[in-house]
Amino acid sequence: MKKKNFCLGIESTAHTFAVSIIDKNCKILAEEKKMFTTKKGGIIPKELSEHHYKIAPKILENALKKSGKKINEIDLIAFSQGPGIGNALRVGANIARQLSLLNNIPLIGVNHCIAHIEIGRKICNANDPVLLYASGANTQIICYENNYYRVFGETLDTGIGNFLDTFGRKLGIGFPAGPKLDELYFKGKELLELPYTVKGMDLAFSGLLTSATKKYEEILLEKISKKDKEQKINNLIYSTLHNAFAMLTEVTERALAHTEKKQVILGGGVGCSKALQEMVEKMCKERKAKLFVPPNNVMTDNAIMIAWLGILMKKNNNKTNINQSKIKPKQRTDDIKINWRNNLIKKGNI
Repeated sequence: MKKKNFCLGIESTAHTFAVSIIDKNCKILAEEKKMFTTKKGGIIPKELSEHHYKIAPKILENALKKSGKKINEIDLIAFSQGPGIGNALRVGANIARQLSLLNNIPLIGVNHCIAHIEIGRKICNANDPVLLYASGANTQIICYENNYYRVFGETLDTGIGNFLDTFGRKLGIGFPAGPKLDELYFKGKELLELPYTVKGMDLAFSGLLTSATKKYEEILLEKISKKDKEQKINNLIYSTLHNAFAMLTEVTERALAHTEKKQVILGGGVGCSKALQEMVEKMCKERKAKLFVPPNNVMTDNAIMIAWLGILMKKNNNKTNINQSKIKPKQRTDDIKINWRNNLIKKGNI
C-alpha cells in the first residue's frame, strides 16, 4: 500500500493523554484527548498513570475513527519522550512502542518543549520568535541560535503552572487551578505588596508563594463580612498573578532586547491566560514587536504538536530505534540539536 505521509502523535508528559493524526502539511485529521483532573488536591503519579492506561485504548480508537485512517495507513508514530512526569511519559512510550512493533511503523521520540515551539511557528506563521514557554513544570524563555533552541532564562525553582496549582490548592481550588485563578484575577481591585524575584534572566516563585499563602491565611482569620473577605481574596489573587506574570514579561523583554528579534510567541498551558496575554501584548507594542498567540488547543498539552515535530524530524533523517526510546523525564530543551531549521533557512523559510 502506498504511504500517504500520515503521522500519529502521542502526548503523555503530564495530566493529558492525547492522540492526534496529521498529514505532512500539518492538516489535522484527528485530535482526541482527556485530562486528569481533581476537585481538590494535585496530581498523584500512580493515579495519573492508571488514568492514562485506562483511557488510552478508547482515545486511540476514536482518533483513528475520526481521521478515517487505519493503523496500516500511518507512516510514522511520534511520542513525547521528555521532559515530563515519569509515570505519565511511560504510558505514551509503551503504547508507541507496541504500535510501532506490531505494525512495522517507524518510531520517533520528540522533545515536548520543542514541539510547543514548532507548532506555534507553523500555525502562527512566525519565522524566528522568542518563545515564552509557560506550563506546569516548565518556565523558560527560548530562542533559536546556532542549531539549538537556547534557554535564555528560566525558573530557578518551580514552573509557573505548578506555582499556580499549588497556590490554588491552598485556596481550595482543584486541579488545574490556573483557569479559575485567571478568572478571579479580573475581579481584583487592589495591588498588594508581594515578593518579586528576578535574578538576571532567571526568576523564582517560591518566595511569592510563601508570602501569598501567609496573606491568605491572615485574611481567613479576619472578622469581616463574607463579601469583604471574598474581595480581599480576589485582591490577593490579582496581586499574586500580577507579580508572577510581570516577572515573566520582564525576562521576555530582556531576551527581545538581547537577541534583537521582533516576534514573541506564547506556549504552554499558562499561555492561555488572558491576564498574561494582555501584559505581554502591552510590552510587545512598546517594543514594536509582534505577539503571536496560538489557539488554546495547541498551547495546552496536545498531540498535534508531537506529530508535527515528528514529521519535521523524520524529514531530516532523525529516527528513534526501539532501544533508544526510553523516556527522558529531565530532558532539556537545549539538549536537542536542531537540524530541520537549517534546511528551512536554505529555502528562505525559517
